[in-house]
Amino acid sequence: MAEVDEANKPLFAGLSDVSISADIPVEGEITVPVSSPSQDDEYSTLDEPVKDTILRDLKAVGKKFVHVMYPKKSSALLRDWDLWGPLLLCVTLALLLQGGSADSKDDGGPQFAEVFVIIWFGSVVITLNSKLLGGTISFFQSLCVLGYCILPLTVAMIVCRLVLLGGTGPASFAIRLILVIASFGWSTFASTAFLADSQPPSRKALVVYPIFLFYFVIGWMILTFAPSHGAGP
Repeated sequence: MAEVDEANKPLFAGLSDVSISADIPVEGEITVPVSSPSQDDEYSTLDEPVKDTILRDLKAVGKKFVHVMYPKKSSALLRDWDLWGPLLLCVTLALLLQGGSADSKDDGGPQFAEVFVIIWFGSVVITLNSKLLGGTISFFQSLCVLGYCILPLTVAMIVCRLVLLGGTGPASFAIRLILVIASFGWSTFASTAFLADSQPPSRKALVVYPIFLFYFVIGWMILTFAPSHGAGP
């Protein structure tokens, strides 16, 4: 019977007999400790001016250009990938190749689209080939590397346009040939320096060969370019 009474007894029954003295203050303040904001929390690009955003992106593109001109085993080009630089280089190269004299009756307009499609379609094919062969980098990282590594060929195209201002003789062709070969080798070397480590060792040759063809086609377009002088009536 005593056990039944104990079971029916309220759990906090003894608290009703506890009295609090009037001398004991019962007021207080409950505070929750809040950690100080980190640097990552304070940094936000949503409130920054458009000018700062553009300058920051241009600075990032410039750093990637430096990585291409001085290629080394660095993950910066893969970690902070973007397509602004490849787009800029592609448009610049397409504009420089526009107006060639492959057909004197043609003003060279379609060449812009041709160069644009060749560069981007070629980059996509190489990227898909790399992924199918077991590459460990993402689709857009590969596009970023292949696009940025067009920089030496774009510089060669600018110099070739300046050389062509002096004529199209044998000396001019020899200078352009040396420039294109050097830029072609630099672009191929730079791209493989970034992409080779992401491929299985036994399949690196299968990845490098399409890259070789990709930059060879671009180099051939640069070498065979000759400015049109306008068609007669």
